[in-house]
Amino acid sequence: MQALEQLKKELRVIANLHGAASLLHWDQETYMPAGGGDARAEQIALLESLAHERLVGDGIKAPLRDVVNIGNGEPNKDLSDESQRFVREIWKDYHRAAALPGEFVEELSKTTSRAQQVWAESRKENDYIKFSPWLEKIIQLKNKEIEYLGQKGSPYDTLLDFYEPGMTSVEITRLFGEVRDRLVPLVQKIKNSKVNTGQEILKQKYDADRQWEFGLSVLKDMGYDMNYGRQDRSAHPFTINFHPTDVRITTRIDENEFLSGFSSTVHEGGHALYEQGLGADWFGTPFGEAISFGIHESQSRLWENLVGLSKPFWKHYYPKLQSLFPENLKDVPLDQFYKAINTIKPTFIRVDADEATYNLHIMLRFEMEKLIINEGLPVSELPRMWDDKMEEYLGIRPDTNANGVLQDVHWSFGGFGYFPTYALGNLYNVPIMNQARKEISGLEDQLAHGKLLGLQGWLKTKVHEVGRRKTASELILDLTGSPLSASPFMDYLENKFSEIYNL
Repeated sequence: MQALEQLKKELRVIANLHGAASLLHWDQETYMPAGGGDARAEQIALLESLAHERLVGDGIKAPLRDVVNIGNGEPNKDLSDESQRFVREIWKDYHRAAALPGEFVEELSKTTSRAQQVWAESRKENDYIKFSPWLEKIIQLKNKEIEYLGQKGSPYDTLLDFYEPGMTSVEITRLFGEVRDRLVPLVQKIKNSKVNTGQEILKQKYDADRQWEFGLSVLKDMGYDMNYGRQDRSAHPFTINFHPTDVRITTRIDENEFLSGFSSTVHEGGHALYEQGLGADWFGTPFGEAISFGIHESQSRLWENLVGLSKPFWKHYYPKLQSLFPENLKDVPLDQFYKAINTIKPTFIRVDADEATYNLHIMLRFEMEKLIINEGLPVSELPRMWDDKMEEYLGIRPDTNANGVLQDVHWSFGGFGYFPTYALGNLYNVPIMNQARKEISGLEDQLAHGKLLGLQGWLKTKVHEVGRRKTASELILDLTGSPLSASPFMDYLENKFSEIYNL
């Protein structure tokens, strides 16, 4: 149908504009000189404004009107089921964009671009006062965005829907409650355990170049195609994509903390595999985009934790690591190393948290975001509340704002509603991995021999190539036969750490 082809063509133009803006973002976080911030904010805002204008312009509206009711998004009944899904998803994007005035989009882009740079400076200087006016401005803009979009459920749900379509804060609260009821006692049992996991072996000096070499070798084994990607360094690891043929990641290396660099490399590699696995033929359209941020996070944390912290994985890779760092690991047996990398211990920094207490970090942020957006919690109160909640949830109190309220980049780019998707990713990834074990014969043996492409190919077919043909809840139900629940994830944690800590 001509209208569908017109939509695809115009959406690719819009995607290329977003890609150009993303390239400027990538440069801003990696190689841009410090003084380029103001000009870069103007450049990115221009591109985002142009993309917004095209999305709400006649190039989309005219062909879209031929295939849907432009008022409510109901597709024409003569379309196939897949085409109906396709145009309904396009309409959602159009409808959301059309509700936002162009000048608002430009203002938000300029503000968040500059705020990210101020946040980086503020964290480095441990200066919350420097960042707080920018945060206040961003919150004002997000409240204005909710007004433009029209409230869906609670004000916070309106923002959440962008990151996790169809999910509500009520449902997240229920799921997180199920996790908390079993996780808090588990963490307490671990705390009381007499087992010494020997985590100190990870905190010796590990040469940065050799860490980099090892991380790249694992990325390539995972299937990350370096012809269509690259890895660089940044303060906050991230993945960014311009097209399935150009997907880039960053990591950070700490010579005194091996697991930090390795985990961030594999984590971002999982994100990158998702982006490289999207169908290039559908580039720019909903079918060439990830289902949700939570499903995206399920892929990164599946590789980081379910694979990268598993004993089968290290049966193959540990001898290689020992050969790179004989001075640190030559006399350390695999079982001891496995326990060390799976140490459960509360920490200030979310990205360095273990796979159990990590979820408490997310619950803390989720509760605070709801208070900020739904109840107008003042910016001035955030550092104290952050510290109080960290003490309540994790039993530790940050010594600086850099280790507390300033540690995450997300609020500086307006990402309210983003944080819960991290924990949702954990809830999604275990049932996905359980299903992979059922469908891939001898998967554990493959991992134990460093053969990672079987899993990568299965994920590409079952998750990545789906695009937005399904919601996250539909994907999990169709793939596993069961709706999303906290039970598979908590069963996994309890089984794994009961063995490690002799619970």
